Amino acid sequence: MQHPSIKLTGRWSQVLERGAGNVVATRSGTNVITTSGLHGLADYLCSAAASATKNTYYFIAIGTDSTGEAAADEALGTEISRHTGVATAFTSVYQVTATFASGSGTGAIVEYGLLNSNTSGILMARDTEAVINKQANDTLTVTMQLTFG
Repeated sequence: MQHPSIKLTGRWSQVLERGAGNVVATRSGTNVITTSGLHGLADYLCSAAASATKNTYYFIAIGTDSTGEAAADEALGTEISRHTGVATAFTSVYQVTATFASGSGTGAIVEYGLLNSNTSGILMARDTEAVINKQANDTLTVTMQLTFG
């Protein structure tokens, strides 16, 4: 049976911890899959088929620009930190989780992005949520899920 269409959706969640496991804030929401992200995914699938290229969409960035996400976005509005995430896949879901430890990404965090490089790169997905005020000693864990279905 063929699927008449395949939809790509994204979901983000964030957990801010202060001290030893004391959760002080959580956020979650859906995001926009960017046009350049869709083009990048198509390019990746083509190159992977041709040369077994490894997936590089596992970098998560955080920022402070509260401008709503849009399909035309090509970067975060005001990126303050980016980390290599841990990628997993299960039942039509691709998930990346990155942890921003003490001293990394401190500020009023409202935007999140999934990219294919540790600098610049293609923005696959972007999300904006209510502010999480990350202090210098806080740890922020960000999870992004792309669901194919």
